[in-house]
Amino acid sequence: MSNDIDYTDLHDPNAEYTMRELSAETMGVEAKRGGGRDVEITDVQTTMVDGNFPWTLVRIYTDAGVVGTGEAYWGAGVPELIERMKPFVVGENPLDIDRLYEHLIQKMSGEGSVEGITVTAIAGIEVALHDVAGKILEVPAYQLLGGKYRDEMRVYCDCHTEEEADPEACADEAERVVEELGYDALKFDLDVPSGLEKDRANRHLRPGEIRHKAEIVEKVTERVKDRADVAFDCHWTFSGGSAKRLADAIEEYDVWWLEDPVPPENLEVQENVTKSTTTPICVGENRYRVTEERRLIVNQAVDIVAPDMPKVGGMRETRKVADVANQYYVPVAMHNVSSPVATMASAHVGAAIPNSLAVEYHSYELGWWEDLVEEDVIEGGYIEIPEEPGLGVTIDEDAVAEHMVDGETLFDEA
Repeated sequence: MSNDIDYTDLHDPNAEYTMRELSAETMGVEAKRGGGRDVEITDVQTTMVDGNFPWTLVRIYTDAGVVGTGEAYWGAGVPELIERMKPFVVGENPLDIDRLYEHLIQKMSGEGSVEGITVTAIAGIEVALHDVAGKILEVPAYQLLGGKYRDEMRVYCDCHTEEEADPEACADEAERVVEELGYDALKFDLDVPSGLEKDRANRHLRPGEIRHKAEIVEKVTERVKDRADVAFDCHWTFSGGSAKRLADAIEEYDVWWLEDPVPPENLEVQENVTKSTTTPICVGENRYRVTEERRLIVNQAVDIVAPDMPKVGGMRETRKVADVANQYYVPVAMHNVSSPVATMASAHVGAAIPNSLAVEYHSYELGWWEDLVEEDVIEGGYIEIPEEPGLGVTIDEDAVAEHMVDGETLFDEA
């Protein structure tokens, strides 16, 4: 198999014959713009970093010399899709973020822009557009989303331990993260082996497994008490009946939320589980775009919605999800397994929406996470929202080069 394919030159009849062509040329968007706003995109490049997830960083270049950096959700195939879309944005004005997003959704409709990695790839471009647009207009990215509700964004730390199935070990780690690292919001996994499993495929939890998971919840929440809020993640593992029994078993404890207790495909099961318990249920990282997240919210199948910003469709799409959620008085806790780039972009979104709870941090065990940018990102469990133009983070290209995926090449300098 050749690795020298030119993805920008792939033939696609759907893209060529679409009746909803939203390019500037087709739409007749030709008026000259003053104030240094007559800018064109000249190139789009990516570099994949080998973090605790393979992060895809996206860089947009312009004829004004202004460069913006974003990030797509991690995974194979994303850089190729971004290269595929490059001809659709080169020559366009990067300030037209909303039109360019819809333009890419339409152009890539035959390649799966309803959900999945095509949406993820588009989101990476969209985040980079916010960075470059903010720099051109000399405003921080949150201003492009309507302004801010808060100066800093709360961060919840996704916690792990080598003995993750040991309730006492989890409690010890919870206390360490609160006392030594300064976080007042945590998350632990519940889909961990108890030693009582009989069959990993049937999604059923035996009574002893329920007791084991409830003990993790009890030990952790009792240890930190009011010093921290604690959520628990199930990674869409259990059957509807088992999820309801688990949620019922932990109702007596101070659980911030129970996350993804059932697989994401069947909305009716999700709704049934959520409505069966007073334990708050949080779902959303496996849904794409506001159209899918909306169904969760409108059907009241979630107590807290958890879009992953560079996965759900980008910064504006996450804002749209939050707007729908706000109509149903549902708070937003952004799932996030990204590098500092998309983490900061998520913080900008969180600052700009009224119903924001927190942004996840999933890399506290990775010693060089913050080295990828020149600025401090998380301090004392919070992210201060930058006032610098764009996202407010500067890529350390030496650090990126040091941690690239094997065989990757570094994008051009900003």
